[in-house]
Amino acid sequence: MMAFPNYGIDYNEDGRVWDPSDSDIIADHVAVIRNRIQKAAVRTGRNPATIRLIAATKTVPVPRIQAAVDAGITHLGESKLQEALPKLDAFVSRTNVTWHFIGQLQRRKVKAVIGRFQLIHSVDSLDLAREINRRAEEQGLCQSVLLELNIGNEPSKTGFSASELINVLDALGAMPNLAVKGLMAIPPAGVTPESARPYFRTVRHLADSLKRSTPPGVQMVELSMGMSHDFEIAVEEGATYIRIGTAIFGERPAKVSK
Repeated sequence: MMAFPNYGIDYNEDGRVWDPSDSDIIADHVAVIRNRIQKAAVRTGRNPATIRLIAATKTVPVPRIQAAVDAGITHLGESKLQEALPKLDAFVSRTNVTWHFIGQLQRRKVKAVIGRFQLIHSVDSLDLAREINRRAEEQGLCQSVLLELNIGNEPSKTGFSASELINVLDALGAMPNLAVKGLMAIPPAGVTPESARPYFRTVRHLADSLKRSTPPGVQMVELSMGMSHDFEIAVEEGATYIRIGTAIFGERPAKVSK
């Protein structure tokens, strides 16, 4: 796979100047990833069309995001609201682009997120779900969300445990302005791609088991899991959304102290 040149000249958030040749590199990266997705899907008898590629655009400036969109990317994911706002404005005329909020969401920022992002991937508590429902009702919307699963039961991470998830489904189903579409999970940091497989498989099995008892308003049709280093394993284990940043845009440069 081609790599980005090291320019060493500041450009916006990512410490690199934009060069037109980067468009070709990004297009190559997107093509390679799509090919890998297709092969992983075929290995397990899945239809590749059921897997959607989200370009994770944290710290990525608009010209490079535009290059990804020009290469066929239609799903974009942001983690920070303040960083996302100018990017949303930049692509407001691109009606084929779907925005996802994929970072941790604070309740005080929910009002600004509602209606701007078609899918929120990181609902990690019942309190956050209630706030999303309340703010969506104010705007006359039904906000689609995924429930974040703390699949490794890590104290440092937010998210529902499997047992907590089962116990809150009825409460979630009673929220008329919240549409639960499925689950999101990230395996513990440091595991190898193959070591992530049991975690992804657990998420899929949990979603399959919950399908039999979910109340109205709660669906288990989407699984958001897999990133640059492990997305093929995630596809093999049932992911419907994968979130790719580095493998599309290159490594994020380290911040330099001034």
